[in-house]
Amino acid sequence: MSILHAAILGIVQGLGEFLPISSSGHLNLVQRLLGMGLADNGNAPVLTLLTVLLHVGTLIAVIVVFWEDWIGIFKDKIVKSKLLGLLILASLPAVALKVALKVLGLEESDGFLGLAFLLTGCFLLLAEKLSHRGRHAQGETDVKPRNALIMGCMQALAMMPGVSRSGSTILGGVGSGLSKKTAIRFSFMMSAPAILGGLLLEAKDAAETGAFSFVKANIVPIAVGVVLAALVGYAAIQFMLRLVEKVSLNWFALYVIVLGAVVLILQCTGVLPAITGPYISAV
Repeated sequence: MSILHAAILGIVQGLGEFLPISSSGHLNLVQRLLGMGLADNGNAPVLTLLTVLLHVGTLIAVIVVFWEDWIGIFKDKIVKSKLLGLLILASLPAVALKVALKVLGLEESDGFLGLAFLLTGCFLLLAEKLSHRGRHAQGETDVKPRNALIMGCMQALAMMPGVSRSGSTILGGVGSGLSKKTAIRFSFMMSAPAILGGLLLEAKDAAETGAFSFVKANIVPIAVGVVLAALVGYAAIQFMLRLVEKVSLNWFALYVIVLGAVVLILQCTGVLPAITGPYISAV
């Protein structure tokens, strides 16, 4: 694994996790276009390891930006914390879907990538429209259990490969009556348990394949990737929070729709895996 490749993936992870453009979709696309992770080039275990640890970087970014909120949870004695309860409630749909997919023996399909980008674009267009219409123009500024559950269901939907988690949850937030600013803020806080859960699952898989044995030999590229994921992720969160009222989600929608169309063309021409549904039977 080269330092340049690790740096590119770190930047992609940091941007994609918090800008509504899908980090998983972009990581998948970049890896394929750069020829990374192919079984015959020996990079697959290292890439698996790096993908796991990049999530540590973005988790650090969420913790740093919202450190006062996390401290507040402990001040509320945890068991009485309303915020913690809302975050747990918002995480339940994704956990339930993950368990169901495992029971059914289904795994993510790379062939859904182009359609997923288009779906993300539609979500963003709808979210922006709702944020400027009727009761959504101002919106509620306090997250209620109903909002958290709806956003959680949208987060579960975003488990489909290439569908933006932040884009989906923002739509769930404004669609359930929250202001765009409140929806974005809670969406980012929701990412902490989601990233942590994904990190633990991926770490388990990486350990079973022996990927962690490659840490010592690739410590510099891994460190570069993780640090960049944290720094870029921090910048992306701050950008969205500070400019939420000035930046239209339509610009992100336009980007992912164009990208989705390009990916579909590459899929039809055989450059990328053929078009399929979001999940396929595990081998």
